Amino acid sequence: MDNLFRRTGIDVPEPVRRFLQGESDPWLRVEEYRDGNTMVVRTDIPGIDPDKDIDITVTDDTLHISARRREPAHKDQPGYRSEVRYGDYSRSIPLPRGANPDTVEASYIDGVLEIRAQLPEQSGTSGTKVHVSRGGHQSPEAPENYVT
Repeated sequence: MDNLFRRTGIDVPEPVRRFLQGESDPWLRVEEYRDGNTMVVRTDIPGIDPDKDIDITVTDDTLHISARRREPAHKDQPGYRSEVRYGDYSRSIPLPRGANPDTVEASYIDGVLEIRAQLPEQSGTSGTKVHVSRGGHQSPEAPENYVT
């Protein structure tokens, strides 16, 4: 699509070009995993100031991440072309039951935002074994060992 616009000489504003190319997704793409008793959420957000452009909150057992990548001042220069996505992004991720919101920590290193939340200790197995009885109602036509 970008080549079509360039060949025809049509000047399309960046937001419209991004929308036509399917780049309007406002979601942060995340990687989520557990590291022992810690839930780790990572996302790539290069080119931002973490002090001004990231907001992380925990409400109702949900981690909310908001970020903004601002367009550069030189975007109006002749010959400017960008494939970088700018704008506001957000994501809400449910925390596991029992996670303490006071233990959530975040770091931003080399364009990667990493959020860590401590999970409660798991004692023993996580499930309860259910006994299956062999008794029950048998139909008159059913074989002797058949349980309905």
